[in-house]
Amino acid sequence: MVVWRLTDGKPGHESQSRGLVQALARQRPLQCHDIPVAGGAALPDLLRRRFPAGAGLPAPDLLIGAGHATHLPLLAARRARGGRSVVLMRPSLPAALFDLCLIPEHDRPRPRDNVLTTRGVLNDLTGDGPHHADRALVLVGGPSRHHRWDQEGLLQRLARLFAARPGIRFTVTTSRRTPPAFIPALERLSAPNCRVVPLDRTGPGWVARHLGESAEAWVTGDSVSMLYEALTAGCRVGLLPLPASGDDRITRGVAQLLAEGWVGSFDQALAGDGLPPARSGFNEARRCADSILQRWPRL
Repeated sequence: MVVWRLTDGKPGHESQSRGLVQALARQRPLQCHDIPVAGGAALPDLLRRRFPAGAGLPAPDLLIGAGHATHLPLLAARRARGGRSVVLMRPSLPAALFDLCLIPEHDRPRPRDNVLTTRGVLNDLTGDGPHHADRALVLVGGPSRHHRWDQEGLLQRLARLFAARPGIRFTVTTSRRTPPAFIPALERLSAPNCRVVPLDRTGPGWVARHLGESAEAWVTGDSVSMLYEALTAGCRVGLLPLPASGDDRITRGVAQLLAEGWVGSFDQALAGDGLPPARSGFNEARRCADSILQRWPRL
């Protein structure tokens, strides 16, 4: 099977499409060609039935893209060279233009034959790993359109968490959105069971490796993709709340995870209820790969 993976250079989008390709590769021999498409002349290529970025490559059986910048190129590549188009997340163009759309349920997609609703966004993690009982990973996001940043409140919760679990070795890491002032403030807590590893001291695969080694993960409420990464990795997951800016699809999605017991609330966990058990076998990339191969068995 020949797969063209169209990429826009954004790490989150690339993680989604890479996760789907890896899940397909576990079931079927394939060759994947990564094609950067950001900044290309997609509309003229579509109209002229051409796709220069794929010149010299074998014709695709499957075209995969995540991110708005990949949508027109997906259509141009399919028109020029054939293959089935699969878009991840709600497309900026009508869904009917694509062969399959993998859309998170918090986006409330309309039921269509070519729409598969997913639980959160896909990622490239698996549930493999020792998940040591004495290790936990803390994933810190930052201010966003959906959540306000409350540094003092977050630091107070982390101090309570570290003190309540002296036998757990916590590793805290940050994201591109984390304000710079957070790291020195966290280090001033001087918790003996807390190690701080800022984003710029991590590397490719660092988060996946540490999630695999940790029995539990604590994630700030703005970081929906990291919540689903922790769930996919097979961790017990706790939510570190941040103030919501309003009622929208992201905040509703997080509230749904809490209500359905996929993640645990901070207050309940520290009151003695603990965290919900890990979701064994949860892997949306694998489920989507299964669906694709069932939909098109001759790929």
